[in-house]
Formats: sequence, structure tokens, C-alpha cells
Amino acid sequence: MENVNQSNYLGEEKLSKLLSKFAIPCILSLIISCLYNIVDQIFVGNMVGTAGNAATGIIFPITVIGWGASLFFGDGAAAYLSMALGKGETKKIHASVGNAVLMSFLSGVIIITASYIGGDGLLTVLGAKDAETLKLASAYGKIIYAMMPFALAQNCLASIIRADGSPKVAMAAMFTGAIINIIGDPVFISFMGIRGAALATILGQFVSFLMCAAYLFRSKNFKVSIKSFIPKGKLLGSIMALGASSFLTQLSIVIVTIINNILLVEYGAMSPYGTVIPLSAFVVIMKLFQIILNIAIGIAAGAQPIVGYNYGAKKYSRVRDLLKLIIKATGAVCITATILIEIFPKQFIGMFGSDSELYMEFATNCLRIYLSLILFTCLQKVCAIFLQSIGKAHLAAPLSLLRDALLIISSLIIPIKLGVTGIFWAAPAADAIAFIITLIVILFVWKQLKISDEKFTSNNT
Repeated sequence: MENVNQSNYLGEEKLSKLLSKFAIPCILSLIISCLYNIVDQIFVGNMVGTAGNAATGIIFPITVIGWGASLFFGDGAAAYLSMALGKGETKKIHASVGNAVLMSFLSGVIIITASYIGGDGLLTVLGAKDAETLKLASAYGKIIYAMMPFALAQNCLASIIRADGSPKVAMAAMFTGAIINIIGDPVFISFMGIRGAALATILGQFVSFLMCAAYLFRSKNFKVSIKSFIPKGKLLGSIMALGASSFLTQLSIVIVTIINNILLVEYGAMSPYGTVIPLSAFVVIMKLFQIILNIAIGIAAGAQPIVGYNYGAKKYSRVRDLLKLIIKATGAVCITATILIEIFPKQFIGMFGSDSELYMEFATNCLRIYLSLILFTCLQKVCAIFLQSIGKAHLAAPLSLLRDALLIISSLIIPIKLGVTGIFWAAPAADAIAFIITLIVILFVWKQLKISDEKFTSNNT
């Protein structure tokens, strides 16, 4: 195991170089993880049809709950690890890792149990109203559920591995799993239909888990043993407080998706588009939305070990400079994405298949609407992650919920006047309000960091 003092470079190396080293592998890891769903969506859309896309969208909230649980413990342990290194308090790091992995695995067991018990009734609540969508969702979900404990443990470990200074290892694990999924999808779908897409996904997830688990035997700043996995209430409380923002972000996505699925079916039935077209379009748009959001989250999450270390070491000027870099990088990505989507919406929608011109017309129009203020969405989310990285969970947690809470309210109100398309207009409305509130909070924190820096400097001169 490397000497902990070797991590001092986080407080001394050039910030732009550090951000590139940590953020790029993190971005790639998150994009690769998106491929599990997106590749399924592309092959299912083209080989099974629009109803297949709608079916995978029904299962999506369940997988996001699992993802949120793994980030609850994984991002919490990662933030704990980074700040502990900065403070030079490293004795409990191994236990934080073991506890986080154990709780992620057990969360997967709970999700499996609840999903199988809920059965088709649960899927109906999530929006599977017609017989074909329900049948396909059930077939896909029963296989996806089976890998939940290992998938969640793997995702938790990926966050910890990045915080331990090995972002390329996490990326390699994700990449290997994605390649297995990409190769397996067309082969398995041709023989097994939508079940084949699920089988390809879980095979990739299991290989990724094995690669991440193997890292525990060669970690840099901690060494786990059987004792590391014994639950410790106080330590778990600290981890969960730091990871609450990540969990609430994912939970809010689930709530938004369920409510939107219900509203899309309700308002779609009263429109020329029916119920399947709006539901399928929303699933595809959310996949594209996730790609852009994950790039932004990758920038902020990749910076988390650097931010946490420097904040723990009381290097507040570097923390502020990091925030500026994160915002600039996020802005560049989102502005580029917005331009491409507004100019080439048909090309993006077309990747996922199209059963009719009516579907293409509806989906491209709604894509332009929903992602029009993606810049504000991403800036709001990365600011919440930054606050989580410096231990300000009391600010990070409500900000993580803010945009999606506003989105739910807007989704309930705007369609009353605009119909099914109004559900998509709810996104830019929520983005604008959430961004203004987040800006006020982050300016307050910026001022606090400046004051802390001045006090620390004066006390040490």
C-alpha cells in the first residue's frame, strides 16, 4: 500500500492537470455506464420496436433507485476518504469502504425482493398500462433485477476507486462491462428478444463487479479486512450524510420519471399521439439528457477527491479555483450539446429507431424543448456535488432535490394548458428557477470560502 503522504500532490499539482487526470476517466466511466441502457435502447428500438423502448423505460426507475442507493454509500465513502486524506486522519478509511460496499450490496437484495414481490402490479404503477408494454417490461425486468446486489456494489466501488486516486481502474471496469453488453445485445436479442438485452446487460455488470472487487487487494490509501465490513453506526451516519445529495438526486429522478410516465399516458390518450409515442419519446429523450448530465456530473465527481482533499487541508483558494474550473468546463460541454441538439434533433432521435413519421415529429420537437436549458440543469447539479465534496450536506441535499421538485410541480401545471407537449416544457421552466436559487447559494458559499482563506492566511503569517 502506498504511503498516504504521496497523496499530497492533490494539494500541490496544477489544478487543470489534476482535473483532467481525475475528471476525464470519471466522465468516461459515467458515459460507459450510460451505454448499458442506451445500447439496450438502440438495439431494442430497432429490433423489438417502440413498445420495447417504452418497456425498458418502465424498468428505468427501479434501476435508478439502485443506482441512487449505491451512490448514497459510494459517493459518501469517497467524500469521506478524500477529506480524511486532506486532514491526515486515515485510520477509519478501510471501515468506511467496507461498510459502504456492504450496505450497497444489501440495498440490492432489498430491491430484488421488493421488485419480485411487486411483480406486474408494480410495473403497472410505473406506467405499463397496455398489455404489450407490460409483457415486455416484465420479461426485461425479471432478468435485470437478478444482478442488482453486484451491480450496486460495483458502482459503489467505482466511486471509492476514483477517490483513492485510480480513476482509470474504475473506467476500465466500466468499459469492459460495456463492451460485453454491446457485443451481447444484437446476438442475444436475435435469439431471446428483449430478454436478450437484459442478459447482455447483467453479464457486463458482473464482469465490471469482479474487476472493481479485485482492486480492494491493491488499493493505495486503505487496506480492507473482514473487520472492515462490520457495520459501524456512527461511521455509516457520516458516510450517509456525505452521500445524501447523490441519493436524493437519483431518488428525485425516479419520482419525476414515474409522474411523467403517468402524465404522458394520461395526456397522450387525449392527443393524436396516443399513449405509446409520448412514453417512448420521453424514454429516448431522457437517455440523451443523461449523457449530457453525466458528462457534467463526471467533471464534478472527478474533481471530488481534489476538492475534498484541499478543503480538508484548508487550502481554500485552491477550492475556489477548482469551482471556477468546474463551471467553465461544464459550460463548454453544455453549450456545445445544446447547439448540436437544436440543429440535428432528427439524427439523435433516429439512432433509437422510428416506427412512424408522427413519432419522429413529436420526439424531435420535444427533444428541442426539454434540453433547451440543459446548461442550467448541469450547472445546478455540479454545484450540488461541489457542496457535497466540501462536506456541506445541509446545502447540497436540498439543492439536489430543487430542480426535480420544481419539475414535478411544472409537469402537473403546464400540461393543463399545453397538453402532452407541456410535460416537456416543464423542464426549461424548472431549470430557470432552480438555477437562480443555486446561484444565490453558491455565491454565499464562495464568500464563505474567501473569508475562511483570509482567516487561515492571517493566522499562519
